[in-house]
Amino acid sequence: VVVAVVVPVVWPYGPTQIVPDDALTPPSVHHLFGADDLGRDVFARVADGCRISLSVAIGSILLATALGVPLGLLAGYAGGIIDGIIMRLLDVLMGFPAILLAIVVTAVLGTGTGTVTLAIGIVYTPVLARVMRASTMVIRRELFVTAARARVLSHARTIARHVLANSIGPVIVQASILMGIAILLEAALSFVGLGVRPPTPSLGLMLSDGRDFLDQAPWIMLAPGA
Repeated sequence: VVVAVVVPVVWPYGPTQIVPDDALTPPSVHHLFGADDLGRDVFARVADGCRISLSVAIGSILLATALGVPLGLLAGYAGGIIDGIIMRLLDVLMGFPAILLAIVVTAVLGTGTGTVTLAIGIVYTPVLARVMRASTMVIRRELFVTAARARVLSHARTIARHVLANSIGPVIVQASILMGIAILLEAALSFVGLGVRPPTPSLGLMLSDGRDFLDQAPWIMLAPGA
């Protein structure tokens, strides 16, 4: 996080700045991680790639939370037919491998940072919804929820004041875990050409571009890979 925030501000080289004379320069004082085939500073590109990865991860998890929490809350609290309909639809999404579902979304909507964020958000919506549903089903049986119903509180007030506040904890934990996986998924999509568009730096895109120079300039792949 520090690298992603600080380096783009203080580092003298820009992530897309081309210096032909520095092409394939090995790591040195001037280029900590070396330079790529176009003379772009790998350290600056890795830092900007981390910023992109973090923004995609945070954005996608926020989207998945915004979609998954209400669905899981409604399914867990209402139960019955509503629960069955919501969970069967989410089960269809979970039936696809994450990377395959993300590829389908990006193939339909096109590439770009926004599309990748949307794709990963859709992929993880069922996961967070199931966690929220399970937590809600436990909380709705607690005595304080029964007491709230006995006071003739509306379902909306009961959910907002009692159920949501006490069942959101596991979702926050799961969302924080998924952020790390979202970074890897964004890198995978960029690696196969369905993620961030060049020349915007992405860790996965840098890995893909560096394959052709693995023998003569391995630092192009080693830095973003690490």
